[in-house]
Formats: sequence, structure tokens, C-alpha cells
Amino acid sequence: MTVTRLIARPLLATMFAVGGVNALRNAEAIAPRAAKVTDKLVPKAQKAGAPVPSDALTLVRLNAAVHLVAAAGLATGKAPRASAAVLAATLVPTTLAGHPFWEETDPAAKGNQQVHFFKNVSLLGGLLLAAVDTDGKPGLAWRARRAAKDAQREARTLAKSAKREAKLAKAQLT
Repeated sequence: MTVTRLIARPLLATMFAVGGVNALRNAEAIAPRAAKVTDKLVPKAQKAGAPVPSDALTLVRLNAAVHLVAAAGLATGKAPRASAAVLAATLVPTTLAGHPFWEETDPAAKGNQQVHFFKNVSLLGGLLLAAVDTDGKPGLAWRARRAAKDAQREARTLAKSAKREAKLAKAQLT
């Protein structure tokens, strides 16, 4: 792992660890804001067959736990790509529920919510980069393309060899 990754991953994870702890401590206060989003998303998820609790308080606590576990995974480098992808997926509803600046009427509060909303959008960008970062190693798509090229090359070599052997066998028979 490079020094940059060694430093960047824990820095990126910090916000989610702090946010997860805060959400666990203040779940009762956060739940009513979260309900605005969960009331719309939960029925769709349940209709799709996902076993999702419908209680906003439980969802806030579950989201906080996911943030803590995934932040730890990202910070320590244990499954950093999966952890970043999970954090990115959970950040979208968290942002929509936590920072709806479009609903604010007070200009100061609206500005504050906008800053936090776009901070989360920036974090989402960083998480997406972390989710596709292969740590300098070839990714699965590259490995699949490489295996296909290797197989093609081997097939051509075997075909040439088979033709050569067939010519030699024909020459020996005649």
C-alpha cells in the first residue's frame, strides 16, 4: 500500500466514524428527519423483497452501525473497496435526509445546509474513487481481458502447431 493510500483512506473514513457515533448517540433526534426519506424508500425496498425495518429509529441506528463498520474497513485497509462502496450507497439517503437545503426558508440555515449537502457530494466522489481503486494491482476486468488474450494466443499457437504436425504426418505417409 502506498503512503498516500495509507493516509487518505483513514482521513476519508473519519467523517463516517464521527457521523456514526453521533447518529448512535442522537438517534432519537435524527429519526424524525430520516423518516422523510425512509417513508419513501422503505416500501420500495420491501416490495423488492429486501428485509428492511420500517421504523426510522431502527434505520438510523442501522445506518450508523454500517457507517462505523465500513469506516473501520476503509481506514484499516480491510476490504477498502467494498467499504467505500457501502459508504457511498448509504451516503445518498443520509444526505437527502440530513441536509435538505431546498426546504429551508431561513437564508443562513439554507446556506449551512447547502455547505453540508455539497460536502457530502464531495465525499461521495472520494468514496467512488476509493471504491474503484485497485491499489496499483490489476482489476478484475483487466484480468479477464488478459486471460482472454492469453487464451487467443495459445489457441493460435496450438492451431499452427497442429497444422505443422499434420503436414509432417502427411509427408511421412506419402
